[in-house]
Amino acid sequence: MTPTSVQRNRGRKVAVVGSGSWGTTFAKILADAGCDVTIWSRREEVAGEINMARRNSQYLPGINLPRNLKATADLGEAVRGASQVYLAVPSQTIRQNLADLEPYLGRRAVLVSLIKGVERSTTMRISEVIADTLDVEPERVAVLSGPNIALEIAKEQPTAAVVASVDAEVAQEVALAASTPYFRTYVNTDVVGTELGGVLKNLIALAIGIVDGVGYGENTKAAIITRGLTEMTEFSVASGADPATMTGLAGLGDLIATCQSPLSRNNTAGRLIGQGYTQEETKEQMQQTAEGITSVGSVLELAQARGISMPIVEQVQMVLRGTMSPKHLGPHLATEDDVPKPENSLLTERPSLFKRLFSRKG
Repeated sequence: MTPTSVQRNRGRKVAVVGSGSWGTTFAKILADAGCDVTIWSRREEVAGEINMARRNSQYLPGINLPRNLKATADLGEAVRGASQVYLAVPSQTIRQNLADLEPYLGRRAVLVSLIKGVERSTTMRISEVIADTLDVEPERVAVLSGPNIALEIAKEQPTAAVVASVDAEVAQEVALAASTPYFRTYVNTDVVGTELGGVLKNLIALAIGIVDGVGYGENTKAAIITRGLTEMTEFSVASGADPATMTGLAGLGDLIATCQSPLSRNNTAGRLIGQGYTQEETKEQMQQTAEGITSVGSVLELAQARGISMPIVEQVQMVLRGTMSPKHLGPHLATEDDVPKPENSLLTERPSLFKRLFSRKG
């Protein structure tokens, strides 16, 4: 982020709805990029600590927050007048949060989803929930995803993300507001693929955590990651995504980060489950939402409707339900009665997909 870019963002009022680890980290990114940032917290004590101590000790211990970042427990105060509103709340509460903020939303404000989950009751992606809840044009909705472990970014360790909107100019504006020397933001127009990458990699990260908790090694994890990417790609393409998105930051990049980092909530949740903790015990241990756990059922419901087979995700669901022992997830990368088929069957069965992936330049 050059001084000119920071100057460009001066006076740009933005809001972040949600003060967990990712919401607070993203508010820091926006503030470091020069924006005038207000973060909304449902808990007054968290807002008070951010304003008085420049800290959010529960979610980002040891991180000092910028002075141009304000916090409030008043949603209207946070959203009113903001040109961009970033959503960083759990997927299962987003519909109510949107209804609550609607009276304060500007007619031209852009809504940016930072949420990597789906609504369980409707199986909608978050951008679809926004469209279903608010009277906003598709051009006013964007999603952001990538290899983004919150605490690492809060420590200003360099990484990147991608912003997607059906309007390329809107994606560019969001990217300009959210780019710093340690956080590089790219753009595309594939909202479906960018959003689904963030959802689906959580399910594979749960699988990785489970086998890690059991004690399996790197071979097992590498096999799950590789086959998991195939499942992600097939599901996304069947949903209307560009297959190339799954090889970029929102797909492979996010998958690698989430599967290998001990700071990943979904990896951590899977590891605890693999060690024998129940879902309730896992939730108590973490004190944070693992979106993968809430998304498994919805994704498999959508996969069935699309005629997509997702054996790894199916086995994660079986472990969560207690119908499969965690130690059996690794050896069962495919069902026992499956007939062996080529590794890249998705490409050989869909020549047009093969051509789209490998005819691209750069």
